Parts: sequence; C-alpha cells; structure tokens
Amino acid sequence: MNEFKVMVPGASAADVVEITSPYDGSVVGSVERIDEEGADRALNNASELFNDRSRWLPVHERVEVLEKTAELMQAQFDELVNLALSEGGKPFTDSQVEVDRAIDGMKNCIECVRSEHGTEIPMGINPASSNRLAMTSKEPIGPVMAVSAFNHPLNLIVHQVGPAVASGCPVIVKPASDTALSCFKFVELLREAGLPAEYAQAVAVTSNVTATNMVTDPRIAFFSFIGSGKVGWMLKSKLAPGTRCALEHGGAAPVIVAEDADLDAMLPLLAKGGFYHAGQVCVSVQRIFAHQSIAETIAKKLSEMADTLIVGDPADPATEVGPMIRHEETDRVEKWVQEAVAMGAELVTGGEKISAALYKPTVLLNPPTDVSLSKNEVFGPIVSVFSCKNMEEAINMANDVPFSFQASVMTQDIDKAMYAYRHLNASAVMVNDHTAFRVDWMPFTGLRQSGYGVGGIPYTYDDMQIEKMLVVKSKNL
Repeated sequence: MNEFKVMVPGASAADVVEITSPYDGSVVGSVERIDEEGADRALNNASELFNDRSRWLPVHERVEVLEKTAELMQAQFDELVNLALSEGGKPFTDSQVEVDRAIDGMKNCIECVRSEHGTEIPMGINPASSNRLAMTSKEPIGPVMAVSAFNHPLNLIVHQVGPAVASGCPVIVKPASDTALSCFKFVELLREAGLPAEYAQAVAVTSNVTATNMVTDPRIAFFSFIGSGKVGWMLKSKLAPGTRCALEHGGAAPVIVAEDADLDAMLPLLAKGGFYHAGQVCVSVQRIFAHQSIAETIAKKLSEMADTLIVGDPADPATEVGPMIRHEETDRVEKWVQEAVAMGAELVTGGEKISAALYKPTVLLNPPTDVSLSKNEVFGPIVSVFSCKNMEEAINMANDVPFSFQASVMTQDIDKAMYAYRHLNASAVMVNDHTAFRVDWMPFTGLRQSGYGVGGIPYTYDDMQIEKMLVVKSKNL
C-alpha cells in the first residue's frame, strides 16, 4: 500500500487520510494532510524561492529534470497504471493509455522549452524608434497553485505541474481528495529526478477553507483549476488582485448526425466517446442530435453496443467500463435517468445500478429538454439521442445550454460539416469523430460556463510565463 508523507518542507502532518478504491471500497493508500499552518509554510516556500533569483533553476537543469522524470515514469510504468486505476477506477487498458499520455506530456514540456521563445520587436521604422533594438525573453510568472480533478489522476497533474517545472515556476498542487496518490507519486518522481523540493509541493488539506485560502493568497501568481464549474467560478471570484488563472470545467458535449452519416463507422466512435471511463470525462459524448430518419436506428444500435460492454473491476484487463468515483454519483445518475423516463424519455437500454459503484451503460431516446440530464453535464455512462427535423433544429437544440466545449458533426457532406462548424457553440468541432478526441498539444478550451483560458500543455506553459522586453538605445544602431 502506498503511504505518502507531507511533501511541504518545514511542515508537519495534521492528520492522515486513507484513499479507497471506488470499485470495492478497499484502502489502496494514504496521504498525510496539512492544516492552515502547513499551507502557509507551503506558500512561503514557493514565494521565498521565487523571490530569490539566485535559486532559479537554469533552463538546462529544468530540461534534465523533465527528461529524468519521463525515464523514471517509463521504468515504473506498471506501478503508475495500478496506482491510477486503484484510486480512480478507470479500467486497466485505459489507465495504460493515460500513463503513456502522461509520459508523452513530459516530453511535450521539454519541446516547449526548446521551441518557445521571445521575439524581436521592430524598431527603426519611424524617427521615434530610431537607434534602438528591442526584443523579448520569457520568465516564470511566479508561484503557481494547481487544483486538479479525479478523472485522470496522473495525466491532469502532468498537464498542470509539468509546464510549471518547464517554465521555472514553483508549484503547489492539490489533487482531488479521492485520487491523491498518483499526484504525490509524480511529485516524488520529480524530486528523485533532481527537482528541489520547494519547486513542487503536493498537498492534501484538512478543509476546503484551507484550500480556498491557499488559492486566493496574494503570494500566488497563477491559478490552474480543473474541476466543477461551481467551484471554479467561485474561486476565480476570490483571487487576489493580479493573480491570473485558467479554468477547465465540464460540458454537455453535442454530436450532430446528418441523414447521410456513415453509421457503421460512426457508432463505435460514439460508444467509446460516451461510455469511456463511465462517462466521467468533461467532453464525453452526452447528447446526440440525429436526423429523424435515423434517430431510432442510432439509439437501437448504440444500445446493442452498450449491452456488450463489460462493466466491472477496473483491474481486470477485460473490463471496458469501471465504477463511478463515488456511490453518491451513482445514485445521482440513477435519479436523473428515472426523472427523464418519468417525464417521457424512452429507455432503450440500461437505466439501473449494477452495484453501489457500477451503473449500466444507458441509452435514452428523446428525453425532454428540460430534465436534468438534458440541461446539465451528466458525468456518467448515459447517452441521450434526440430526433430532429433538420440540421438547423439539431444545432439550436445543441446550443441551448450554458456550456460550450467540444462538439462533433457526422456527415459525408463537406458543406454540412462546415455549416455545423460555423454555427455550433463550441471551442472545437470534430468532423466524423467523437467529442472526446484530444491530443495533449492541441488547445483545449471551455467557453461560457465551461471554463476560462486555454488548456493544453504548450498553452499552459505560455500562461505560466511573462514576456519581458528589453529595449537598447545606441547611436550605432
């Protein structure tokens, strides 16, 4: 069992919290937590390090740490997989993919260091700018506070902490309370790779008040948040003056399916996008708006695929859908489905708990637009299919929520695809692919209530730096 001590130099443990498996409730590890005093120590460590420029890590040393960490992660690949699946519940095969992505993310951070740089600012183009040379260089923005989510317990941490290390920012990272082990292990590996302890401090805290006080402390220069919109917007409203931030929340990902779509190619993608990690992904396929001539066919065939999925123990390599993160989430999803069915939705398949932790992959046809699962992010293995007269109606229905993240359109007609691209409220539109497609170097942006700022490793790296200008005046220029 993995037991992690306090990772804040100079701080003592307030207590110890056990981390349990969402599948069977067994204890899989523990972390020591800090209180307000420990939180203040963490903030001081980061602030004092940043304010002493003699302690800043040279770029080549940051690269060496990132390279060594990637090597250590590869060497401990199986341990990282088992740790992530034991605390987060993502099935074995998908957890392997997550660890692969996390290692590649570290390499992406190295590429950022090598490719991102300052620029020359044109001078001498009018009399006022004569005899001058101007250029910019990049510097770390300052201490970073990162708060993360449970659904990708290693890769999300890499997305927040990796760019901070690459940019030279001291970072304090608070993982989701359900999935702290992968985060603490990752920070342990960074330190083993040579990163000074004050540069990356993983924290578990005794109360939400302590966490809020850390985020809103004026010593924090940048706040990185992945989690619920309710919490993210609340924290943003309380940030100290001058603190910059990026927020990644959830969505209610829509898919538009035209009558000419290739259903044989499309349906497996929709099943994967909807039921991957039990739908606990911020861009999971949730709402399918299909032409009325094919809506029932899509719902029926998707339900047949859902019925074949193996739901169970995430440690079993055969499992395709694992548990919900907490039993109360399973209960919530059940309540939302029951509400939709009571209000007139057709339950095509599923609609029941398998256990306190497992919910059967579910397909609904034509739920009312005013029920919970039509208006909000489900974050569970539920896909709803809506019958629409035409693409205009489908897009209007898709846009009728306060979220805007990734969307997709299925069609063989390039003009229809471009129409959907132009009219969907989304930061990214996939053509003939599911809404959950992502590679970690692309922009990943929640709009409206779905977030603030741009995610993706190169974009986070850029956010965690300032561009500092130098202007030189010389009679010889």
